[in-house]
Amino acid sequence: MTETVAEPAQNETDLRHPLDPEPVRSTKAAAVLALGVAAVVTAPVVGGIIPATVGLALARQARGDLVDGRGYLTGARQLRAGVILVWIALAIAVGALVAASVVGIISLAGDANSGQDFPPTSD
Repeated sequence: MTETVAEPAQNETDLRHPLDPEPVRSTKAAAVLALGVAAVVTAPVVGGIIPATVGLALARQARGDLVDGRGYLTGARQLRAGVILVWIALAIAVGALVAASVVGIISLAGDANSGQDFPPTSD
């Protein structure tokens, strides 16, 4: 009796058609990541709001492109990291605005040497 050894079947997902395009990275996802980094760096001086807003708008387009790419467009990790950085930058910028507002209000309220706001002839 002879034993036949069957070849291991290749997984069908490993096989690609020769005319299938090569997977490429999404340049929009890379741009979202770069905008996220720029937003985090400039967020404490409230300049991070602009790249964060542009990053969120571009992230929406990039997410649609990744879905439409059906696996031939990669960069989901970059996109996710960029969106997280954008939201962190927005939180830092809002915190900086709130802190500046509180400091401004306290400095205006604490200025006791300013005198009266009305003319001395009023009762």
